[in-house]
Formats: sequence, C-alpha cells, structure tokens
Amino acid sequence: MGIVMSQFFKNSIVLLLFIFIGSNAMAQKFTTHAVKKGETLESISKQYKVAPSTILSYNKEIQQGGTIKPNTILVIPVGAKAAQDAIATGEKESVSLFKKEEPVQAEPIGFTTHKVRKRETLYGISQRYHITEDDIKRYNSELYSSQLKKGMKIKIPKYRRVKPEDNAINEDDYEVYTVAPKETRWSIAHKYGITIDSLLVLNPGLSKMTDHLSEGQELKMPKLLGSTIKGQETQLYLSYTVPPKMNFYRLEKQFNVKSDEIVRLNPEIAERGGLKEGMVIRIPEQKSDPGEVNTDNFIFYEVKPKQTEFSLTRKLGITYIELLKLNPDLKDGLKAGMVLKLPKDQAGDFEVRNSLVLDKIDLLDSINPMNRPKLVFMLPFRLDRLNLKNKEEVREIIENRNSLKYSLGLYSGALMAIDSVAKLGISVDVETYDNQLDLSKTKEILSKDNLADASAIIGPLDLASLKEVAVRAAQNKVPVIAPIPAESDLSLGNVFFSYTSDSVLRDKILAYVEDKLTNENIIVIADEKSQLAKAMIQKRFPGAKILEVKEEKKNIGINRDKLASMMSEEVENWVFVETDNFKLIASVVSILNSFEATLLNPEVSKEKVKVRMFTTNKNKAFDNDIISSTHLSNLNFTYPSVYREVANSAFVEAYNKRFGDAPDRYAVRGFDLTYDLLLKLAYKNNLMDVSKIIGETEYTGNKFSYEKDSSSGYFNQASYIMTIDNLRVVQITD
Repeated sequence: MGIVMSQFFKNSIVLLLFIFIGSNAMAQKFTTHAVKKGETLESISKQYKVAPSTILSYNKEIQQGGTIKPNTILVIPVGAKAAQDAIATGEKESVSLFKKEEPVQAEPIGFTTHKVRKRETLYGISQRYHITEDDIKRYNSELYSSQLKKGMKIKIPKYRRVKPEDNAINEDDYEVYTVAPKETRWSIAHKYGITIDSLLVLNPGLSKMTDHLSEGQELKMPKLLGSTIKGQETQLYLSYTVPPKMNFYRLEKQFNVKSDEIVRLNPEIAERGGLKEGMVIRIPEQKSDPGEVNTDNFIFYEVKPKQTEFSLTRKLGITYIELLKLNPDLKDGLKAGMVLKLPKDQAGDFEVRNSLVLDKIDLLDSINPMNRPKLVFMLPFRLDRLNLKNKEEVREIIENRNSLKYSLGLYSGALMAIDSVAKLGISVDVETYDNQLDLSKTKEILSKDNLADASAIIGPLDLASLKEVAVRAAQNKVPVIAPIPAESDLSLGNVFFSYTSDSVLRDKILAYVEDKLTNENIIVIADEKSQLAKAMIQKRFPGAKILEVKEEKKNIGINRDKLASMMSEEVENWVFVETDNFKLIASVVSILNSFEATLLNPEVSKEKVKVRMFTTNKNKAFDNDIISSTHLSNLNFTYPSVYREVANSAFVEAYNKRFGDAPDRYAVRGFDLTYDLLLKLAYKNNLMDVSKIIGETEYTGNKFSYEKDSSSGYFNQASYIMTIDNLRVVQITD
C-alpha cells in the first residue's frame, strides 16, 4: 500500500484543486473518446470544438506535443458552453477554469425521508435520488462520523431540476463498475486506461478529502472500445519508487520487462538523463497464468502479523517477484491476514494440510504460563469390582480385563505427562472419574458435575458413553478426546479421534509401496472378511495376482502349489496378507519362508526366491505366539502402525523409577497423548483453535496430526511404517 499511497500524496495538490472546482465540474457535462490510430490532440480538440489545453487538464496521462496511444480513453467536456469558452479563450481556457468563482450552493426546495434498507450504500441512495453523497451528509451530519445502518431514517434534499441540454452525455457510452475487495482508485483507473483525475470527473460524488473506496460501491466508467471491461484483457501497472543504485539491468531481472519498454512508458527517464533515486515510474504488471484457482494446482498460506517480505520469501522458498505474479494484491503491500497462492509443488520450511500451509511451531518455546488447563479423565477403572486388599486377585483381573489394563496404562502415562509439564511451569487442574464402562454411571457423573469449564475431556472408552459425553460437552464447546479406536457416527465437531483409523493406515502403506515399486511381483492373499482391503490393493496395483483362500468350516488355508506358480524368480515378490485369522497367517508365513528356487527350477538356481511380506492391517492376530518372529524377520514383514517401538529414553527411566516397571504401549500412549494435549493448551487454551495452526507433533512413541472433517470432528492422520529386520521392529524412514 505504501508505494501506491505515496503517489496519491504527490498528487494531493490536484485533488485540492478538484475540491475548489467540484461544484462547477458537477454542472459540466462530459463524454469519452477512444483514440484511433493517427489521431492527435489537435485533431481531437477540433472534432469536439474544445481547446487542447482543456483536454490536457482532464487527462493527465497525455502531454502537449506527445503522441497519444490508440485506444486511450479521453474525457472530453461537451456542450455549447464548452465550445464558447474554447472560441473565446483559445489556449488559455485551462487557466480560466481555475479562476472561476465557486457558485453558491442551491438551497433545497424541500425534503423527503428515506429509511435505510439492508446493505444499502450512501452511493446507491445518492444515485436513486439523483443527488450527491455530500448533499446527503450535509443534511444528515451524523453520517460524517458514522456508517449507514439498517433502519436509519435520513433526510433527502429535493432540488429544482434544470432542463438538460440537448447534447447531454450519452449514457450508452458508460457502464457501472462495482468495486471489488481491496481495489483502489488507482487500480480501477488503470484498468480502464484513464487517470484518477478523470475518474473523479466522471464520478463527482466521490469524496475529495479521501481516496477511500468501499467494497460494492458503484462507479460510472467509460466503456472500453467495442465492449465492456468484463472479460477483457487489460494491462495493469505497478507504481515503483526507484531505490538507490538501481539500474536497467536489475529492473529487467526484477520485473521481467525490457528497458526500452520502461523508458517508453516513463518519458521522464529520458528527460532527466536516466534513472534517478526517488523517481516514481510505471512498470507493466506481469500476469501469471495460474489456470483455475483450486486446491489441485495451488496451496495457500495466510500471512502472519509482523512478517516481512524477506522472512516470508525465505520461509516459503520463493522469490518475491514470483510471489507477486501469483498474488497481484501484494503490490499494495504485505498485510497480516492476506491469503497467498503458492505452486502446488512448492517446498519450504512448512507443512501442508488440506492445501493450507501450516507454520512449524515449537510448542516448548510457546508456553503461556497464564494458561491453566483443566483436564477431566473419564475412564473405566471399575473400582467397585476390585478387592484392593487382595493384590493377587487384582493383578489377575488387570491381566484379563483389557479395559482396565488400558485405563491404568493410559492414566499412569498421563500422570507422568502432568508431572513433566509442571516442570515447564504449566499448572494443570485435574479431575478423574470412574465411569465403570457403564452408560448410566456416565449420565450420573454428568448430572452431578459441571464440566463446562474443562479444557478437554479424555475418555470414556465405551462408544455409548463417549457419545453421551460428546453431546453434553458440545453445548459448551468442550473438546472430547477419544483415546482408543472408535468407529463412530458422531457428527459433532468437538470430538478428537486420537487413534488413526484403519483406512488412513491402509492408504499410508499403499502409498509407501507405490512409491517404492519398480518391477516387483505383487501377490494378494485375503480371506472373505478382508475383501475391502483386497479391492483397495487391486485398485492401486491393477496387475496384482490374487490367490484364493480356502475356507471350510474350521479349516482355512491356501494352495501351496498355486502360490508357487505365482512367484517370480527374476524379481522380488511382494505378498500382501489380509486377514485376522492367526492360523492363516501362520500357514502363509511358513510357506513363504520355505520357498526356494530349487522348488521351482532345481537345474537353474539354488538361491531362495526373494519374498517380502506386507499387510494393510496389522491386527492382534499377527502377534499370536504360534507365528514365528524369525520367519517374519526373514520376510522383512512391513506394516502401518499407530505407534513405534520405544527405546530407552528419559520417559522410560522416569516411569520405571516411579512405578517400578517399564511402560507398556498403553502407558506410552497415555503420556504422549496427554503431553501433546497439555502443550497445545499451554500455547492457547482452546484446542479447536490450536488444531487449525499446529501441524504434526511427535513424542516418545506416537505422533498426532489432527484434521477437521467437514461434517464431524477431528481425526488423527499421523502414522508410521514399521518393518521387522534382524528380529528388531524398526521404523522405516524415507
């Protein structure tokens, strides 16, 4: 905005002159003329019987003795009075115009009352009653300091109408232009090929004291030759202030415009002997052809407060000129809140989610000690069924009751997280409830305790109770964290599903395989329950071979010879195993390990057939004791996972010290989930708002990247690709 506004300040004397002759200009009538090839200022002045100096006074972009570019739109005063002035004063007409006394403002002959309707503008009302905006303000002084409001009653002056002259302006030569967001008088004038002075002449109701334009405001503009502005390609220009030590070579590189074109557009360069510091010149705006603006070919970034051109371009990995081509509004200056387009394949120090660029924020460095989160845990400890005096019985119940094992693991990890953030200066209020895995107990808790002031609720584990809590919490916009896999039909925007869904995990592994695939031989082994997975694999890899699974009563298996015929000796075989039947997994794993080239062609090779095993859903069947870990390691078994294996770490040591045992994966998840939640709430105590700007976060054994579903809540999209190598489960990194 600074560059453009400086030009306005330099033209302030011109605007002041228009204030003094404003009423006279309103009485004068004008027409427009589109310059034809070969026409000169003198020939046009003779055609309209107007002195050349008069035309020059209303069209600052042309000069005495200079050539006029074809299709330039000129504003021409018309009527008997203009002709008489031209004959009487000749070349001195422009001087006499500025010496005329300002006529006395006509007094209204009466008033009418107008009730403002929704979305009405001052300009629209002035056009309706054929008066100026200043006329309305003059008799409604409150409008000098406040905006129009629906229902407001204002006085409309009525004037005695004068019979129009016979040669009045032809309205067919004009069109109504609606001001778009962020447009300026400068940009609109250049769009139509006229000056700001001419724009003010054509729209005398515009304020002379300010250059403000309102979105939706209507302006009278000349029709372009042969058409209207709509759909036309017009040349726009940048107003550029020459900095120190600037030369034509640097200008050409910066704006991609030839130096002779710059000189042609700015004759003062030649007149002053070259580029001079502080000179304000016009630069043709280079148009980029972005195609259709959508998320298929662009990503988008919202400018943050205090960002500079330097910091922004360094962050986004793009030059300012490239950014300007895609975002012409930048010519008015960089402003917080602007949404910028970037190429789809743009790389930089950022993360992209749903085509939106997210800033990487270090939560540990962004803690606000004034925030004091309140966490509510609602988990099924079922203490009513435990005899805490009998430790052996309690230990056995914990081992055999998954909900209790998960709750205790999750909660113990959460306690470690609360201790950890306390050391960072974060104070946390905690309330814990035992909902006993029972909906009626959950309702009882909700009826007794007001959870409206909670920052977040973790749990419950059962779907019925989760729905009940989510519905109640939604009334106060309290987020509810589902800590376990939850296939839910909840259409509430306050639920955070922290456990990455099976469909996301499937897409993750298929994308990985697709990226690594060269000429491998893909085979799919899927039982009846896994037809969806089979279909997804086939869709991704149309050339995949499908091996039928035999399912007869209690027996399930595959045809070993049939599988052998599908295997390749030349390339590696990638076999997808899709089932939750541990017997089928054990059989397939055993067979795949046994394959050797001698089985297929004993005279050619003694080498083993190369096999790698995959699955899109590593369920608990793959952990059954009858399945050999050595065989899985030999096959480099690869799968998607919500969590990764935890090595020795400060968390593991601290947990062992406090609880006397190593943390299981539930405790690790409880720590990571709660630690992530508390750091985000310490940054801003509103999880919904934070999730819009925080990208992927990762901790001891889990990571989180929440995306808002348009019709539901927030879903974690983060996951890992794991493989078993040399009897160790390791994370695959690209």
